[in-house]
Amino acid sequence: MAGLLFGTGGVPHSAKQPSTVSGIERLSELGLGCMEMEFVRGVNMSEAAAHQVAAAAVSKGIRLSAHAPYYVNLNAREPEKIRASQERLLKTARIAALCGAESIIFHAAFYLGDPPQETYRNVRKYLAEILDQLGKENNRVWLRPEVTGKPSQFGDITEILDLCGELGGLAPCIDFAHWHARTGRANSYPEFASVLAQVEERLGRAALDNLHIHLSGIKYGSKGELSHLNLEDSDLNYAELLRALKDHNAGGRVICESPNLEEDAQLLKKTYEDLT
Repeated sequence: MAGLLFGTGGVPHSAKQPSTVSGIERLSELGLGCMEMEFVRGVNMSEAAAHQVAAAAVSKGIRLSAHAPYYVNLNAREPEKIRASQERLLKTARIAALCGAESIIFHAAFYLGDPPQETYRNVRKYLAEILDQLGKENNRVWLRPEVTGKPSQFGDITEILDLCGELGGLAPCIDFAHWHARTGRANSYPEFASVLAQVEERLGRAALDNLHIHLSGIKYGSKGELSHLNLEDSDLNYAELLRALKDHNAGGRVICESPNLEEDAQLLKKTYEDLT
């Protein structure tokens, strides 16, 4: 069985210090297996610190990923904003690789009133340029565009899987809470299973063995995502999602983004392990 690792989006609240190394140590103590480094406000880690993070992660057996800054829009009107977005992704990928992280996660674009097909073409074009540069640098970090929580954002399931099917070096980040908030549905076993079946059909069994999932409770309205919630304060049917993941023998990582972080990560891990 492929199996899943569970962890947190950011340093656990119960870590001794608010540092990445301390977070890695705490996750190990809690019996969790992965952490996503949050560079959402900018990449401010030195190369020396990145090497320390890599050593700690290897020592404690914690698998790392990184979330790129929120200030990315590969469908921006202004060329300088496109270049700045590309540079933020490149900078994240470079530091993530030094940390030993295997993936970087990002929100790719906003539609800004453009037809989805036009936005898709722009995102594909500018991502291809980023991937070309990373190839020249021999940087093998996966870029993972994330399923987004608002209909105004580029990133529904089909768009993400289409991109990943077209461009080598891309793999999906499936945020099931975002998908639930974006659609107002997507909260039942058949719907969860349908997403997993699409991943396997479109990207192959290897993609299902190496999923990257974001999960949390979610508050939402008519325009999609409003805020993250703890699982027990939300209507997200996480137990059925975990059942679908187990039934499909899915592997990879589940990153918990609930406000309580490690508590819900442990809840997800226990719920998953208790399934028969």
